[in-house]
Amino acid sequence: MRKRTNRENPDVTAKFARPVLQSNGRVPDLERPLIRPLKAYAFDPSQRHNLGNLMTMEIRYQEVERGPVVRDIHARDGLAVVDYDATNNVYYDPVDLDEMRVMIRGGLDPLESDPRFHQQMVYAVATDTIQHFEAALGRRIHWRRSGLDPVDGAADTENIYTLNLFPHAMIAANAFYSPRAHGILFGYFRADESNQGGNPGQVVYTCLSHDIIVHEMTHAIVDGMRGHFMEQTNPDVAAFHEAFADIVALFRHFSHAEAVLYAIQQSSGALFQAQLSPAVAVPTGGRASIAAQTGSENPLIALAQQFGQATGQGRALRSALTTTPNSSDIKTTFECHARGAILVSGIFDAFFTIYVERTADLFRIYRSGGDASAEIPEPLARLLAEQVSQLAEVFFTVCVRAIDYCPPVDISFGDFLRAVITSDFDLHAEDEAGLRDALLQAFRVRGIVPDGSDFFTEASVAWPKATGYPPIQNLSFGNPDGLTKAQQDACRRTLQAYVDDRDIRQRIGFDPGLPVDIPSFHPIFRVNQDGTLRTDMVVEATQSRQAPFDPDNPDLGTFPLRGGATLIISKPEFAEARDERNAGSTDYGLVRYVIAKHLHGDVGEKREARQRAHYLGLGLVEGSDPARFQIDFALTHGGV
Repeated sequence: MRKRTNRENPDVTAKFARPVLQSNGRVPDLERPLIRPLKAYAFDPSQRHNLGNLMTMEIRYQEVERGPVVRDIHARDGLAVVDYDATNNVYYDPVDLDEMRVMIRGGLDPLESDPRFHQQMVYAVATDTIQHFEAALGRRIHWRRSGLDPVDGAADTENIYTLNLFPHAMIAANAFYSPRAHGILFGYFRADESNQGGNPGQVVYTCLSHDIIVHEMTHAIVDGMRGHFMEQTNPDVAAFHEAFADIVALFRHFSHAEAVLYAIQQSSGALFQAQLSPAVAVPTGGRASIAAQTGSENPLIALAQQFGQATGQGRALRSALTTTPNSSDIKTTFECHARGAILVSGIFDAFFTIYVERTADLFRIYRSGGDASAEIPEPLARLLAEQVSQLAEVFFTVCVRAIDYCPPVDISFGDFLRAVITSDFDLHAEDEAGLRDALLQAFRVRGIVPDGSDFFTEASVAWPKATGYPPIQNLSFGNPDGLTKAQQDACRRTLQAYVDDRDIRQRIGFDPGLPVDIPSFHPIFRVNQDGTLRTDMVVEATQSRQAPFDPDNPDLGTFPLRGGATLIISKPEFAEARDERNAGSTDYGLVRYVIAKHLHGDVGEKREARQRAHYLGLGLVEGSDPARFQIDFALTHGGV
């Protein structure tokens, strides 16, 4: 039978040849895309095409201007790539990510000599970092705020509403987050010619290092979450900032599927090894003849490889497992990166311990076949890659959420341990993976002991739940997009009134003679272990006073001493809301955790003495600029 054509079948022509019209006669608009694919380096240019280094990142779609520049209409927390080269006094042409030839190929191809690709990569990695933080936290992130927004549009130099990213800010082997510049400055430099590793005297751009971008973005995000963590009140503060930024950057490595698979195959599954086996074995008693017979640094646990090699170190800048387990380094190591390495090693000790335990049965099954060759088969490698990538996401999420469970001031490694244990316990009461026990053991052998914990057990280390606090009436939790301006104002008044109540102040442990400020409050939306939605609010409440450098010599001046508490407040479940006093309303909050550091009493006196000794040791007595008490990343990152 002869097949009828569309010309002979008007119904088919009508169905497929004519657009579907709306009632007003217009063709309906296309839906806004969910993602924007952009090309980037998974590590840095030194890896070239190896290990899946040329990757396409699927970041969330945003309306962008040339730059790229993103203006956030919801919370005014924008992102702008500003490509001004201060050394050469030139603005480089901004990339247009919406230009047809750029969009159709999923972004510009990686090219070290093209400033537009540099702009694209900085934007892509920065946006990817933001969205992973937001997924872990259950809320939108905000940049640095000094407290209340400026009144009547007056400028406030401490508030950051748009984070600026400067890909070619200076000629220097440095990159750093600067609150004063309202952004991140990336340097570029020529590699050391005498010991340059894989960079024979070439120009190295820090803005092309995936690790460095994530590291600096983490500093900016943490500063937006906890503004007082920038004050160097004890030796752990700057070290914590550096360690946490390294932890985030290193865990992002495990999302690079090809790199994970390669490292598993070349390490026989022992991903914690610093060196990978060569692709081709060297004959017994022989020497390597070609590059393929030379082993390489494990990229999964190495940080900023190109930068470290280019500055003459001959290896990556830092590693996930730099320090061996011991309890003495924490007492003698005070340089912020070296001290931070202790915390990083503790986290990754626990991470790889659980990885080994989770995959032990897979190795037993494989070895039972009688073939224990060095290179494991690809099916097993893929199973191991899936396990380690999932575990890395769990650890990343737990570590990020822990920031919300830290006290608002004077952070220490012990505080972070308590926060990590509490944040995991709060959402996953059953520790099936053994994460909390692995963390406790890894921190214990490194001498990291939390203050205020009577025993080194999970129950004792976790912050105790709050009891006896009355509900906070008329508290709006908003929605995942954040609070409206009217809701913010109402929440601030409600929370201020609550902490100003004499009984509440006494219960929390505030100094009765000092006012209480509310620097920040954020609703968070997360999923419980049973799949139900949980709505909480994280609130910072702080106090401060000036303490003398020398109580016997007031002429030496003073330094700011702060105390405060983090309140975790929960929106009640519907069953709780049916209480007769609330008439079925859920417009109130229940205080679940009060995580405090006090200014008065024995605890306050010890904190004052410790902070005074630390400031004297740093030489901060001289000068009158209050910013001298803040971390200066330009100095601490002199060598990144």
